[in-house]
Amino acid sequence: MAGDAKKLQPIIVKRIKKGGHAAHGGAWKIAYADFVTAMMAFFLLMWLLGSTTEGDKKGIADYFASPLKVAMLGGSGSGDSSSVVKGGGTDLTRTTGQVKQGEIEAKRSTINLRILKAEQQRAEAARLEQLKRKVEEKLAGNERLAMMRSQILLDMTAEGLRIQIVDDEGRPMFASGSGELQPHMHELLRELGATLAAVPNRLTIEGHTDATPFPGGARGLGGYSNWELSADRANATRRELLVGGLPDEHVLRVLGLAASVPFLPADPRAAANRRMSLIVMNRDAEERALRGGAVPVEPAAPDEAGAAAAHSSPIRPDR
Repeated sequence: MAGDAKKLQPIIVKRIKKGGHAAHGGAWKIAYADFVTAMMAFFLLMWLLGSTTEGDKKGIADYFASPLKVAMLGGSGSGDSSSVVKGGGTDLTRTTGQVKQGEIEAKRSTINLRILKAEQQRAEAARLEQLKRKVEEKLAGNERLAMMRSQILLDMTAEGLRIQIVDDEGRPMFASGSGELQPHMHELLRELGATLAAVPNRLTIEGHTDATPFPGGARGLGGYSNWELSADRANATRRELLVGGLPDEHVLRVLGLAASVPFLPADPRAAANRRMSLIVMNRDAEERALRGGAVPVEPAAPDEAGAAAAHSSPIRPDR
């Protein structure tokens, strides 16, 4: 009996319900995604503003102020090279396409340098022309130097102002066959030295002889020749210019050219070929010389050569 009663006892099952949070779904995920998207758009906007030029910003502002006007007439920031609408940018010389800021700056820099160099060349040419007139006035104002006016030729060349002192049979520049200056040359060169000291341009001094071989010169055996004679005379000219007041640093080159650049190519033994050339160099010629480039040596113009030949007498073989 007892066993049957135990079998018939009901079984009671207790279910314990645990408390939990209220259901809220996935709305927070949507809000977080919106926040991240907004931050990405904000940083993208900051990057675009930082990389946009002032011209493009103004173009955007003009577009929103009057979009139809900008679209029809164009303007800064109104289009790109692929647009059928006329573009703009900061380069006013272009009618289509945007222009990089660096490209504009490089173009401006190149143009500015070219303009600056052209202005410097014009100013230097004007200074050399003024120097030429000043030398002519010096010669005309001195009675003794005026007597040598026919032997002095002034002209403008690609290298600068060239002053040539041409030998004359009746009035030679140097003692026969030597580098010793004649008395009248001392005064002339000192006057030129004082005048040339007034400009910052540097000088090339060239000595020239005629084609007559130096008397007694041992050709090919290392003897004294027209090369040594022309160099000695050029150096004697340099020393006398310094006595006149020309600063030593103004002399860039002293050249002895012998008879390699004749004044009268048709008559290489003419007295006019014996001369001294003082070249007041312009900036370009000076830069070429300092870089080691050759300074072209130009013969006198034909009309000047003819004028000098008219004042020259028969040659002397020892020059």
